[in-house]
Amino acid sequence: MDSKIQLSPFETELLNNTEWILTKNNIIRKAQQLLAIVQENMVDYVKSNHGILPDEVLSVQPKISKGENYLGLPWLMLDYPRYFDKQQIFAIRTMFWWGNFFSITLHLAGKYKNQFSKSITKHIREITERDFYYCIHEEQWQHHLGQDNYKPLKDFSVEQFEREFQNRPFLKLAKKFSLSTWNEAPQILPEEFVKITNWLD
Repeated sequence: MDSKIQLSPFETELLNNTEWILTKNNIIRKAQQLLAIVQENMVDYVKSNHGILPDEVLSVQPKISKGENYLGLPWLMLDYPRYFDKQQIFAIRTMFWWGNFFSITLHLAGKYKNQFSKSITKHIREITERDFYYCIHEEQWQHHLGQDNYKPLKDFSVEQFEREFQNRPFLKLAKKFSLSTWNEAPQILPEEFVKITNWLD
């Protein structure tokens, strides 16, 4: 038999153990419930602060997506608001990534990047102080925070950030939280959402 398809002793043990996969499935269900609470808190905030975000980006209902294989690991993504129209993007994306982190990302492209560039620049020191990362990759659809995709904003001067920002077709600012913050996540993720919306004034 080809050695590539033979199971190691550890793999054989897992194959015969139903408990670990049932536990994993239960964790994913709880993560989905957690993001549903986060979504509810975000929606309630936006409803009670009319005008804080453009009406058209709120015309699409929130969505929680999930998958089993982002770089080999399960994930869940809450998009709210979510407006993806060819070159026009306005999204705040909240992610759970198994074995890695929770994250929240502001993703702007096209007219929305242009519309909010001055506001983002105005608040860049505060954004930096809150440990946000800036996407440096040419590809805007990667979510990991590896060194080839994101750099800490603190690594840029304000002038460097402005040059980078103006010369790229999209902007992604992301912050990650340890999975050890699970119990606090329904509170801290909406709080970060509020901060992001305030930076778009």
